[in-house]
Amino acid sequence: MPLANVRGANINYEVIGTRGEWIALTPGGRLGLGHVRPIAQLLANAGYRVLIHDRRNCGASDVLLDGVEPEHEIWAADLHELLFQLDALPAYIGGRSSGCRLSLIFALRYPEAVRALLLWRITGGPYAAERLAHKYYGEYITAAQQGGMAAVCATEHFEERIKERPANRDLLMGVDPARFIAAMSHWSSYFSADANKPVIGASEAELRSIKIPACIVPGNDRIHSRRVGENLSRIMPDCELHILMPEEHDVDMSPNEDWDAKQDELAALFADFLRRVQGR
Repeated sequence: MPLANVRGANINYEVIGTRGEWIALTPGGRLGLGHVRPIAQLLANAGYRVLIHDRRNCGASDVLLDGVEPEHEIWAADLHELLFQLDALPAYIGGRSSGCRLSLIFALRYPEAVRALLLWRITGGPYAAERLAHKYYGEYITAAQQGGMAAVCATEHFEERIKERPANRDLLMGVDPARFIAAMSHWSSYFSADANKPVIGASEAELRSIKIPACIVPGNDRIHSRRVGENLSRIMPDCELHILMPEEHDVDMSPNEDWDAKQDELAALFADFLRRVQGR
């Protein structure tokens, strides 16, 4: 897969499909692009060109720990630049979980670059904010405090980043542990600050300002609460709500396999939504 230099970071990406309007899809968590490849292929089969990419600090892209903005805002700026380089703007922007967060920030920053939003498994609320702050940042802060950058490199996430892109080991080992801890703590603080917002990353006023058509598919677990997705659909002025998983589970995250089994249904839902948006 090709690499693009995006705002100083080497970003791994893939384009699926050779014709039609552009869609950019982003996976959840810190997962790599392979986790949205199946639905990207289904949408490409429906007549779109779909960009999937590894965000910085994810997949086979560079690990770079600088930036005063929340990480999801950095990711949104990267995606905009990557789409610009590919002459793919405006585009349909979508993602699940942290990819959904990126998509909302993208719409707030670059409304003229977005045709519509595809949002699924939305995160919000104090429980999600606390759990995700620890998962994304807290455990790596602890590793750096206990064993420096060698211990960080040995964590499952960063060990995988090094395996997929060996140059990441030198990038990580060149970081002062104190600076790493400060960067992780800074990014973590944004989750705590957003705990009582409708979704992590955006206030109610910001969400109401998004006039772009949106298709919202809530999650079904404690981190991706159905309530959060339903509430988002009441706040955003031009959206439609679809419940794909009616039964909620009292677990942090429903198994990815459950959602993978719904890929065809989700892709068909999105394709129908996009056809209707194009027909306006």
